[in-house]
Amino acid sequence: MSPSPTRQLTFRPLTPETWSDFETLFGANGACGGCWCRWWQLPNKQFEAQKGAGNRQAMRAVVEGGAVPGLLAYAGEVPLGWVAMEPRVAYGRLTRSKILRPVDDEEVWSVVCQFVAKGYRQRGVSTQLLRAAADYVGEQGGRIVEGYAVEPKKSPMPAAFAYHGLAAAFRAAGYTEVARRSETRPIMRKAVG
Repeated sequence: MSPSPTRQLTFRPLTPETWSDFETLFGANGACGGCWCRWWQLPNKQFEAQKGAGNRQAMRAVVEGGAVPGLLAYAGEVPLGWVAMEPRVAYGRLTRSKILRPVDDEEVWSVVCQFVAKGYRQRGVSTQLLRAAADYVGEQGGRIVEGYAVEPKKSPMPAAFAYHGLAAAFRAAGYTEVARRSETRPIMRKAVG
């Protein structure tokens, strides 16, 4: 039986020192379909061409270059969750999205992806990841953290389609809805600075 995630989790930035934990968490499939959390940054043609090992190498190059693209969650020394967040300008797909285009001219950090290891899902890890993301953004001098939640019409939603994060988890972490351009895709924000 895995440890209860309701106990205190710890969070560490993804850096060269925590890279092996990221690989352990994401496994051979790169979390889902060879993504390695590169979908939001890359044009679709490039993303598809380097699915799998190419995306893993691209993410590793980002981390080795000094960027911190997100946080890992741990129960003790076991990596069990991931949240990706950077300033919105890092995610080209958001700019091109009709549904997720900017709400206003505020400088925001965007939470674009969450991944929780199978044995820890539906146990509050996502909410803790979202709180940790907001704390981290505040520590980096950001004022607003924004997420692009999913509000499923049916429950339960397959985990592969919930990587944006569920609206209920965002609400539980103190985010509020600021826009909704699609029935199932609220844009959530939390002031942190």
